[in-house]
Amino acid sequence: MYTFKGGTHVREYKNTDSAPIERMPAPPTVAIPMSQHIGAPCRPVVKPWDHVDYGQLIGEVEQGLGCPVHASVSGTVKKIETRLSAQGNPVEVVILENDGLYTKSDRIKPFPKPLEEATPDEIVEVIRSAGISGMGGATFPTYAKLKGAIGKADTLIINCAECEPFITANHRMMLEHPERIIDGTRVLMQALGLKRALIGVEDNKPDAIALLREKAPTYIKICTLKTKYPQGDERQLMYALLGKELPTGKLPADIGCVIFNAETVAAIWHAFFNGTPLCKRVVTVDGDCVGRPANVKVPLGTSYRDLIEYCGGLIKQPERIINGGPMMGNAQWDFNASITKGSSSILALSHEFCQKGHSSLPSACIRCGRCVKNCPMHLMPNMLVNFAMRRRWDDAAAYHVMSCVECGTCSYNCPGGMQIVQHIRVAKATIRAAQTAARMREAALEKEKKGEVASSERK
Repeated sequence: MYTFKGGTHVREYKNTDSAPIERMPAPPTVAIPMSQHIGAPCRPVVKPWDHVDYGQLIGEVEQGLGCPVHASVSGTVKKIETRLSAQGNPVEVVILENDGLYTKSDRIKPFPKPLEEATPDEIVEVIRSAGISGMGGATFPTYAKLKGAIGKADTLIINCAECEPFITANHRMMLEHPERIIDGTRVLMQALGLKRALIGVEDNKPDAIALLREKAPTYIKICTLKTKYPQGDERQLMYALLGKELPTGKLPADIGCVIFNAETVAAIWHAFFNGTPLCKRVVTVDGDCVGRPANVKVPLGTSYRDLIEYCGGLIKQPERIINGGPMMGNAQWDFNASITKGSSSILALSHEFCQKGHSSLPSACIRCGRCVKNCPMHLMPNMLVNFAMRRRWDDAAAYHVMSCVECGTCSYNCPGGMQIVQHIRVAKATIRAAQTAARMREAALEKEKKGEVASSERK
């Protein structure tokens, strides 16, 4: 089995691994954010009282990096308003009133040529116009990742590790629709001009491994990964499968690799062979507060409240609602927030569950070194948290705090109860803000110098 150095074994809580994917009926209204990706937010191209069809473009990026947004139901634009995202940033939201008809946009058409005749540029455009972003949680625009790897990457890796506790959406996708992952991989291979690809699956999914090996052609190799967190991080995946380490500040394409999530690949299959943009995704709904944990294919823009109600509602009061896995997901403050392209799971966890294994004593570093031993990035989290708590940002930067992937392995293994990764996030945000301010100052000085030169030349 393939593995990497460091990491940790976490309790899995894969309660829904035998729960088939269900299709949730669209709720009466959906609220679709115009920013569901890394990059510039979209500008709405519809207005209140417009009628929209399923799959119709409702948000477009005017310039820069980004992904278009499409209607996940047919109906009427009720209103467009600004709401706060989970990170506290204002974002425009298009609220659609569902007519229940699911009238498809006339632009939903499969690619008109056989896959073998498609050019790289055509495939990139199909993916861009379908609004596909990384569905493992990173939400980086898929077309941009693919475009940047063409001519540079010699190895395509499909990430089916799904190492976070609770989440089983990709596992069910592999069992129920393996052909979508395999044929989506073929689309990417055609764009990249590659003759082989690797699909990495953790060994806690033997049924998925066996099925993929049965269905996949010989040029797509199914690799068994040792179950260990965070095996799904692209850096650990590249090291496990290829023995390659990613230098700081570099992208996987710079060392000949490109990696896509399993559900992202399935969305590419939909876009190429059916012409369907990204309007729905599979979400694992779980936690000890959920009445009926399930894997649900849900229209984007559905509220957490509607989704959890579909899954039996809450059977006790949750202390935390988490978008994503418990290790790297984000705690949510608004129960009416929307499912987006990056929502792999929604977890409702009680106070008893959240406090399980926690000491009532104040947190303190006991110098045990577990965080250093388990860090998959080979950093020294004990030093980083020390610098962060003392606001020694330059020292934190010197110890490579920006290389931290915020996987949470250090906090999970800390017997002193230190919230290490939270302090590291503060340090990284502070350093980024200082770097942005420095760039703005340099740009202003450069502009001022040019103005002075132009003025002297006129004189």
